[in-house]
Amino acid sequence: MEDFAATLLSDLHRFLLDRGAVDERWPECPDVEEKWPAIAEAYLPDGAREFGSYPIASLGWMMFVAMAVTRMWDEDWQKYSQVENLYELLRDKRGYDNLDEYILDEVLDLHGDAAEATQTLVGDCAERVKRALYRQDIEPGTADAFRAYVACLQCMYQAGIAVQLKAMGYHMTKL
Repeated sequence: MEDFAATLLSDLHRFLLDRGAVDERWPECPDVEEKWPAIAEAYLPDGAREFGSYPIASLGWMMFVAMAVTRMWDEDWQKYSQVENLYELLRDKRGYDNLDEYILDEVLDLHGDAAEATQTLVGDCAERVKRALYRQDIEPGTADAFRAYVACLQCMYQAGIAVQLKAMGYHMTKL
């Protein structure tokens, strides 16, 4: 599963780099990365339930969540790092189905063309990840399928961090 995740993350990086959405060097943001286990645990019941009918949303929403948490990190991490469940904080504003709209409108403050471009970018990433997952030919409902899904979510989370850092003007360069 580690090879699958590494290949997937590398593919996402190239895809996002080609679109100018990330820098050549993949960013590190330990504060936001450390929130992954708690966010994943909270997200999994919603995301897994929706995956069968709405795989793009199930995967894409995780990228939006990462973008929102990265924005929170930039704005007031002392405040937001104390929130027990950042995913539920975001989801409960408008519900799971409208999570993307809430994050675009209220957290990222994106509207019009900027919101549409971000929505498209996230959707394109989710589609790539879905296709990569399906190519694995893993039997649905198995432990391997669950692990692969979680690996996909983690890659989307990392991609969301990278995209949002660049959007906020952080540039990753080798020191």
